[in-house]
Amino acid sequence: MKLSVVIPVYNEVATFEKILTKVDEACKKVQDTITDYEIVIVEDYSTDGTRELLKKGEFLKENHRVFFQNTNCGKGAAITRGFQETVGDLVLIQDADLEYDPDEYPVLLSPLLEKHADVVYGSRFKGGEVSRVLYFWHYLGNTFLTLFSNMFTNLNLTDMETCYKVFKGDLIRNMILTSQRFGIEPEMTAKIAKVPGIRIYEVPISYYGRTYEEGKKIGWKDGFSALYCILKYNIFWDLKSSFKTKP
Repeated sequence: MKLSVVIPVYNEVATFEKILTKVDEACKKVQDTITDYEIVIVEDYSTDGTRELLKKGEFLKENHRVFFQNTNCGKGAAITRGFQETVGDLVLIQDADLEYDPDEYPVLLSPLLEKHADVVYGSRFKGGEVSRVLYFWHYLGNTFLTLFSNMFTNLNLTDMETCYKVFKGDLIRNMILTSQRFGIEPEMTAKIAKVPGIRIYEVPISYYGRTYEEGKKIGWKDGFSALYCILKYNIFWDLKSSFKTKP
């Protein structure tokens, strides 16, 4: 079984080599169940030296595949590009910062490897081992968006906005995604929920959040965009329009 790890990257020159090393180490630790893996990197036209770093490619390995966006298209567009370039049986999203720890891949992959799940979300709010104390209003916003999303999807997720999501490869490559920025999270959730019989699991994860001074990018405008996306993709998109072929 092959694992594809999709890493969208924008202006993360300070952390990218370190997170790539951690992802490689984590993938090797699960090779008793994951026999092969690839890392699909989508560089979203960084301006801080990340793009030049990746073009030099001195630290890249044979199973690291890099794709360069011609303009800054947004995180959603980078993730979508990454999905389409994957070939793995399972596809996992990894942010390029150090907020999410690849050491938790075994926890994320377990429900899929044990044939219980089709999709797994890593929840920051289900009691992971470590969680950095940060912004109250940011936490409240995440909680509200998850609740609002659940009202339409009829799911009982605790963390819809989490980065850590793992999918069966054929499922996510078949999904039609249009969000350019952070609306990708509610869009994926809305469309997954439309699939009859879909098995979605949540597992607890740790979270090493960043401050805005340390490079955090999401803001209040993205919260309003997420509200719009929850309404748009739950009300105006049906199963047929959400997937290339019937899942």
